Amino acid sequence: MCTGRSFGSAGEALAAVRDGLAFLNAVDAADLPAAVQAECLRGLARAESAHTAAHARLLGAFGASGGHEDDGQQTVRAWLKWQTQVTAGAAAGAVGWMRRLAAHPAVGAALAGGAVSASWAQKITGWTDLLPEAHRADADQILLAAAAGGATLADLAGLAEEMRRRTAGPDHEPGDGFDERQVRLDVTFGGAGRLDGDLTPACAAALTAVLEALGAKAGPEDVRTAPQRRHDALEEACRRLIGSQCLPDRAGQPTQVQLHLTLDQLRDLPGAADAEAAWTAARAAAGGQPGWLAGRAAEGYACDAAITPVVTGHPDPAALAGMTAAFLGTRTAAQPLRPATVNRLQDTLLRYAADVLSGPAGLAAFLRTRLLAAQFPAVSLPLDTGAPTAQVPPNLRRAVITRDQHCAFPGCHQRPAACHVHHLRPRAQGGQTRLDNLLLLCPFHHLIAVHQWGWTLTLHGNGTTTATSPDGTRTLHSHGPPGAAAACQ
Repeated sequence: MCTGRSFGSAGEALAAVRDGLAFLNAVDAADLPAAVQAECLRGLARAESAHTAAHARLLGAFGASGGHEDDGQQTVRAWLKWQTQVTAGAAAGAVGWMRRLAAHPAVGAALAGGAVSASWAQKITGWTDLLPEAHRADADQILLAAAAGGATLADLAGLAEEMRRRTAGPDHEPGDGFDERQVRLDVTFGGAGRLDGDLTPACAAALTAVLEALGAKAGPEDVRTAPQRRHDALEEACRRLIGSQCLPDRAGQPTQVQLHLTLDQLRDLPGAADAEAAWTAARAAAGGQPGWLAGRAAEGYACDAAITPVVTGHPDPAALAGMTAAFLGTRTAAQPLRPATVNRLQDTLLRYAADVLSGPAGLAAFLRTRLLAAQFPAVSLPLDTGAPTAQVPPNLRRAVITRDQHCAFPGCHQRPAACHVHHLRPRAQGGQTRLDNLLLLCPFHHLIAVHQWGWTLTLHGNGTTTATSPDGTRTLHSHGPPGAAAACQ
């Protein structure tokens, strides 16, 4: 459907679209009057609607003609990813519009004319898809007319629900969104993710209950936005599920860490009697934390994790050549050996060197157990991996719970079952796993307030705690020893 200027070809029409957008991108928007800016925004919204409709119609025709197969692609979705450089999610969305507008021609026409936005059109088609097929076309027309008359999205939702109530069959028939249920998690660069989906009423109710229970504000120091609290609540719910041992093939630890360090780093550690102090000093001297978890968030998880030390290494060709020369002595000067013979000799020496370095009695295991035993008291495994051990023993964990009784951050009373054990002095900085260095903290105060925002905690001899904000301007005190505070409640 075309009004106004006519074009001789699709190419001319596309060129006009590009020229118009190029003009808007080149103009200084700040110099335009507010009324003109508003009209441009409304016009672009109408153009976006028309673009959605045109793209869906063209994609449908392209797929029906097998154009994607001519380019060697099995589906139009794969063709879109290849030829238009969009993500898998965007390609799936385009295919969804193609199918949606094919089933809802009235909505497609409204989009093409700019009478309804793409987001409202998606809502309308979603509502009418829940109706018996014989009523969908009429329902589309009714909802589009109501939208054109000024109805709000909430008004349209109420009208759609009323039509569904009047036209839907008995309760046992489909219509609760079960067939359309889906959740999509797209993992982006750096491991971050984007979550999207359509939930059934039962799933939505369950998730709402979880987010409301775990996403409430934790206190005056909690400056997270509501969406941030919901994100953290979802993460905490998953973390509790993993820690509950209800998932298949899971050990019971909330977090397990593999700590990798090279044999060279291990050999450079001083062999002092106090292995824990030696390990800390070596990390500081190296100008970093070789093999340790990086970042504030990782440091928080390391507080209450099971850590497995893994010693790695690789052959050094120069060192191997030097060892071969030392083994041969002056013989090669008088009687040079053939390269194949030297290679076989190096292979033999390398096998013997591996036997010396690896295995339960090898150099790597010897150095690790001698220098790191205080932090990683594990049985050595060939080349060389220590078995994971619980870094906070159960008896010490029970002592922390008995002393603190709930999250020890002032004003928070989260139950112990939902809390982590926090090292006041981080383990990465040599903090020891002992009662006076441990504190019970809920996930928000542990992973976010302390390890992300930088709040610091002080545990006093009488069991009270003091929390200090990162800039030092706020200090929060618990009301008294945990036992006395609990008795006063």
